[in-house]
Amino acid sequence: MTIRKILIANRGEIACRVIRTARKMGISTVAVYSDADKDAAHVRLADEAVHIGPAPSSQSYIVIDRILEAISQTGADAVHPGYGFLSENAAFAEALEKAGVTFIGPPVGAIRAMGDKITSKKIAAEAGVSTVPGHMGLIEDAEEAVRISGEIGYPVMIKASAGGGGKGMRIAWNNEEAREGFQSSKNEAKNAFGDDRIFIEKFVTEPRHIEIQVLGDQHGTCLYLGERECSIQRRNQKVIEEAPSPFLDEATRKAMGEQAVALARAVGYHSAGTVEFIVDGKANSFYFLEMNTRLQVEHPVTELVTGLDLVEQMIRVANGEKLALAQSDVTLTGWAIESRLYAEDPYRNFLPSIGRLTRYRPPQEGIQADGSVIRNDTGVFEGGEISMYYDPMIAKLCTWAKTREGAVAAMSEALDAFEVEGIGHNLPFLSAVMQQERFRQGRLTTAYIAEEFAEGFSGVIPDMQSARHLAAFAAIAHLIRESRAIRISGTLGHHPRKLGAEWVVTLGDATFPVTVEENRVRFQTGESVTMETGWTPGQTLARVQFDGTAAAIKVEGKGAGLRLRWRGMDIIAHVRSPRVAELAGLMPKKTPPDTSNMLLCPMPGVVTAISVAVGDAVEAGQALATVEAMKMENILKAERRGIVKHISASPGQSLAVDELIMEFE
Repeated sequence: MTIRKILIANRGEIACRVIRTARKMGISTVAVYSDADKDAAHVRLADEAVHIGPAPSSQSYIVIDRILEAISQTGADAVHPGYGFLSENAAFAEALEKAGVTFIGPPVGAIRAMGDKITSKKIAAEAGVSTVPGHMGLIEDAEEAVRISGEIGYPVMIKASAGGGGKGMRIAWNNEEAREGFQSSKNEAKNAFGDDRIFIEKFVTEPRHIEIQVLGDQHGTCLYLGERECSIQRRNQKVIEEAPSPFLDEATRKAMGEQAVALARAVGYHSAGTVEFIVDGKANSFYFLEMNTRLQVEHPVTELVTGLDLVEQMIRVANGEKLALAQSDVTLTGWAIESRLYAEDPYRNFLPSIGRLTRYRPPQEGIQADGSVIRNDTGVFEGGEISMYYDPMIAKLCTWAKTREGAVAAMSEALDAFEVEGIGHNLPFLSAVMQQERFRQGRLTTAYIAEEFAEGFSGVIPDMQSARHLAAFAAIAHLIRESRAIRISGTLGHHPRKLGAEWVVTLGDATFPVTVEENRVRFQTGESVTMETGWTPGQTLARVQFDGTAAAIKVEGKGAGLRLRWRGMDIIAHVRSPRVAELAGLMPKKTPPDTSNMLLCPMPGVVTAISVAVGDAVEAGQALATVEAMKMENILKAERRGIVKHISASPGQSLAVDELIMEFE
C-alpha cells in the first residue's frame, strides 16, 4: 500500500500544515472548502480543491457525505482529518474504511473508546491510569446536574462528552452556575459536535494542564515523546503552550509517559495521539483528563524539541510502515514555546473579532542570528478575511532556543515584530504575558489568566525605563519626520525652518521634557538614552537599538502624533515645542458618550436568545441575551439593577459590534 493522494478534511492553518508535509513527501493533496473559504490559503496551496457546501461547518466540514463525494470526485486514497471537525468522529473513520480509503489516524475502536470521555475514563482506570473523581454516567437535565455537582462537591467541571477545544465546558462553583453551565455546555456541544451528552467531574484547584504526546505504529510499537505544558488557558482554551514543562521532573515525566503508553496500548492505538493530565502542583500527583485521538493544535512545540515531523510520522504509520525509532531514541533538546494568535480583542474581554486582514506580516521564519528558531503555522494571508463561522485562530507563532529563558526572549521579539491590522487580536496580550515575572519563573496554573488579569486586559502600563525608551523613539522619530518636511520644495528662499533641540514628549498622561542631540535623548531628570534606527516616515515597523539593545516597535501616524505599540504597550505619543506643549495642556478633553443605560453587542455575532422582556426589572448578574460567535455562546449579563425600556434585537438577528440590543430606564 502506498498513499498517493491525501484529501485534507479540514481548513485553515492545519490544512496548510498537512499540505506542506505531504508536498515534502511527494504526495499530492486535495483541499475541501465551504462558501466562506473559496479564496482561503489552504485552497490555494493544495493541488486540487473541491467545494463542499455553505459556510456553516454543520453544512460543510462535518458532513461526512460531502467529504466522501469529494474523495470520489478526486480519487484521493487517504484522508488526514487535522484537528476539530471530523478528526475524532468514529463514524467518519468507519465510513472511510468501508470506502477503502486510508484514514491517517488511529483505528476506529480507539477513536470510539477515547472520543467518549466517559468511556475513556473507565478504560483509563482499568489500565491503571490515575483518574479524577467524577460522575461517569450521562446527565439528563439541569436539575440532575445540580444534584450530582453537590454530591461531588464544588467546584466541578461540566463537560461535553464529545467536546474539545474549550467548547462545551463550564466551571461551576454553586448550584446556579451548575444549572446555567449545564444548558450552555449542552447547547455548545450540540452546535459544535452534533452530540450534546454531558458529564461532570471534580475541578482540581491550582492545577497544571500537562499532556503527553504518544506515537504508535501498526506493528506494536508505542512511544511517548515528552510532554507539553498547556496551563495558560482562557475559558478552557489553550493560549500559550511549551515543551518541555518547567514543572515536571524526570521521574514524573517518565511515570506520566508510561501511563499514557499503557492507555494507548489498552485500545490498540496507532498514529499520533495525546493523553492529557491535570497535575496537582502542590501534591505533584497527576490525573487522567482525556485522550485526543488526533493531532493536537500545539504539536509544533513537540516537533521543535524532538526534531520529528508528526504529520509525516502519521502518514508513514497509516501507510503501514514501522516507526524508525525506539523509546531510547527519543530526546528532548532545548525549549519551545507556542503563542496562539487569535482574532479576539483583549481590550473587549477577548470577544471575537472578524473582518479583513489589512496587514499581515509575520516575523521572518527560520534560524535567527542568535541561534533561536522562529516558526509560524498559519492559514491566512494579507487581504484575506477572518470569518465568523470558524475558530478565531489566525496563526501559531513558535520559538525555539537552547533554554527556556532564550525561548521566552525570542518569543517576545517575534511578537513585537508580528504586524496584524484590520481586526482585533490578542498580540498585545501575548506580549504582556511574556514580560510577566511569574511567567518567566514558570509558576503556571490553569487559573493563570484569571489571577493575573482579574480585571481583564487594558494594555501594559510602561515602567519608567520603557517610558523613557518610547519617549526617546518618539522624539527622534518626530525629528526625522520634521527634517524631511523642511526639505520640501517650493519654500521661500533664505527662510529655512530651523529645528530646535528642546522638546516635550507626552505619552498618555506622562510628560517628558527632553533635549535631542543627534542620536542621544537627554531627559530633564538627568537620564539619557542612546538610540539608533533606520526608521523612515511611512514604515509601520521600526527596528531600534536602545543603548545597544534591539527592539521592534510598531509605528502608526495618529494626526500630529504617533501610535507606538511595543511589549503589550499601546501609547499615543506627541512631541511638541515647550510653548506648544504648554498650550496643549490647556485644551479641553472630549467626554465619551454615555452608554451606561444600553446593552450593546460586544462582538459581531448572531443573537440566539433574548432572556428578558420590556418592563422587566433585572438584577446585577442576570442573563439578558445570548450571542453566538465563532462557535461559542456568549451570555450577556446585567451589570447593575434596572428596568428594560426597549429591546432592539431579536433571536436569529446578526449584529455588528456595538449594535444596540436593549435599553434600560
